[in-house]
Amino acid sequence: MDTVFNYISHLLDTAAAGLPEIIADRSTELGRITKPIALAIKARILVTAASPLYNGNIDYTAFKNANGVPLFNTAFDANKWKVAADACKAAIDACERTSMLLYTFSELGVTLSDTLTRQMSIRNSTCEQWNPEIIWANPSVNTYEIQRQAMPRLDPARIGNESVLGSLAPTMKIAEQFYTDKGVPMNEDKTFDYAGRLKLRTAVKAEGELIQEGYTTAAMHFNREPRFYADLAFDGAIWMMQKKMFHIESKAGQWQTRKNIYDNNTTGYFAKKLVNWKNEILEGQGLFVETHPWPEMRLADLYLLYAEALNEAEGPQPAAFTYIDKVRARAGLPGVQAAWTAYSRQPGKYQTKEGFRQIVQQERLIELAMEGARFWDLRRWKKSMEELNKPVTGWDVDQSDPVFYYRVRTLYRQTFQTRNYLWPLENWDLLNNPKLVQGFGW
Repeated sequence: MDTVFNYISHLLDTAAAGLPEIIADRSTELGRITKPIALAIKARILVTAASPLYNGNIDYTAFKNANGVPLFNTAFDANKWKVAADACKAAIDACERTSMLLYTFSELGVTLSDTLTRQMSIRNSTCEQWNPEIIWANPSVNTYEIQRQAMPRLDPARIGNESVLGSLAPTMKIAEQFYTDKGVPMNEDKTFDYAGRLKLRTAVKAEGELIQEGYTTAAMHFNREPRFYADLAFDGAIWMMQKKMFHIESKAGQWQTRKNIYDNNTTGYFAKKLVNWKNEILEGQGLFVETHPWPEMRLADLYLLYAEALNEAEGPQPAAFTYIDKVRARAGLPGVQAAWTAYSRQPGKYQTKEGFRQIVQQERLIELAMEGARFWDLRRWKKSMEELNKPVTGWDVDQSDPVFYYRVRTLYRQTFQTRNYLWPLENWDLLNNPKLVQGFGW
């Protein structure tokens, strides 16, 4: 595996040397590979190589090729994290030389409150095509279908339109992983009633840009960080689109509830983050989707990889705090040190490598939620056995009474085994090439 990682890294270095820093002909060549893209992907690869799945994983001690040579180096190598950190910094420098920066919303002719401007900065960092935060936008991956799956029937006046489904349903785990408005986890915030998070509460006028005034919903939907409201919608949530403000009502019998056996939301949460704010359901024409190339990598992703690699290489340090705090600042949150010192039940958590590791990992799960990163991060952190064997849960969405709707129900129980970290080879390949060995555990 070390040979494979080194080979790919070398290829990317070779490619980067001959690639342009920017795309000059933006009218026809946007999406083609640039030097910053190559260096950023190299950084991601080297962080993966340094991570627990591949660095010091003793599960693979007996995993050898046909000649009896071990396929994994099972001895931990701390220098891999130093190499990964250097690669991240080189990629950041290359990106910032070409004026890449974390996206903030500032559309001409649009005046919004600070709360909604913050939400638009978070949502459009993913959905605004070719925005200055996106390192690599892949025009081969169109977002029409994923937006159709994520967007519910927002407009009750056009409820008969079947081109939107709202069936892409984030789970309860995703909803709970977002911080409180103090910038720390719900179960750590000493100002937040974590034990009472499932109780019912009615929104007041001051909360009207986040939750419909007078609407009853779960207490855990209040006093959460801006990314919670930008990324997710829930029963009672406000959903802003370019031409109109909508609210979600998704209990049984309401307009965002199940309409047939196919297009329905099973958890009570909607993936607002994936829906472009310019989409519109047109009278008699169905859904108009403002499509955009899928963002394979954003600058926020690279900043968090750098903070992670620095911590793993040398423990918590100023540069690691600087880069994670850049991402938090765009999300409207105080820096890690300030937030944990003032509000966490574990105020010194950020001072140790293990504690700061947990903070960086949760920051990645939040910032990159629903962008496909969690699947790979849990694997490279070697945390899939821990996280993916937990039950998948959501609200009891077939109920109409809030008392019964806001009960957590188990939707699915999955099984993740050690062998699932690596996929198997097809029998056909093994028969054709006797020098191949089947994947570990298969």
